[in-house]
Amino acid sequence: MKNTSKKIILASLSPRRKELLHGIGMKFEIHPSNFQEKETHISPAHLALHNAIGKAEDIAIKHKNAIVIGVDTVVAYKKHIIGKPKNNKDAKRILELLNGTTHRVVSGICVIDTAENKMYTDTEITHIEMDQITEKEIDAYIRHGEGTDKAAGYAIQGIGGLFIKKIRGDYFNVVGLPMHKLKKIFERIGIEIIQ
Repeated sequence: MKNTSKKIILASLSPRRKELLHGIGMKFEIHPSNFQEKETHISPAHLALHNAIGKAEDIAIKHKNAIVIGVDTVVAYKKHIIGKPKNNKDAKRILELLNGTTHRVVSGICVIDTAENKMYTDTEITHIEMDQITEKEIDAYIRHGEGTDKAAGYAIQGIGGLFIKKIRGDYFNVVGLPMHKLKKIFERIGIEIIQ
């Protein structure tokens, strides 16, 4: 990878984002941001981008020669932004709301080149069509516990993927990091991920 003089920092503790970056052979450090995410009623894309920028800026000010990656992902259904379930009852409410519908997974991505004092941003939207699932399946999934710490209460890369009928857009965005958008931003900076 070119530009190795600059360390790459992921401003997130997300194990899924970490796995995706390791999967493409990227060498990076993890410095979780203390930025307080907003949960407002602005559009999902604006909200995700606002939070991604906040996370990246929080870490960027501490490093002089780094590429800092900030990402935020939200789930939207109609006009509702759906976060992580508060408890099992809330998880059931969320899954029943999304059952048999199409919802959107929206990510904001912000990459800051601290040496050049430049910021690059983008958003990604993936449409997810969820199959009709039974109450028995919902209850069994909640007991499994896979979706307790996930926005919208399910993990597409796990058992939750069994409920997904169709995806339109970037699958990796749903996992937590829009990989194609990240590649395009790195190209603008002058970093080649694949050599």
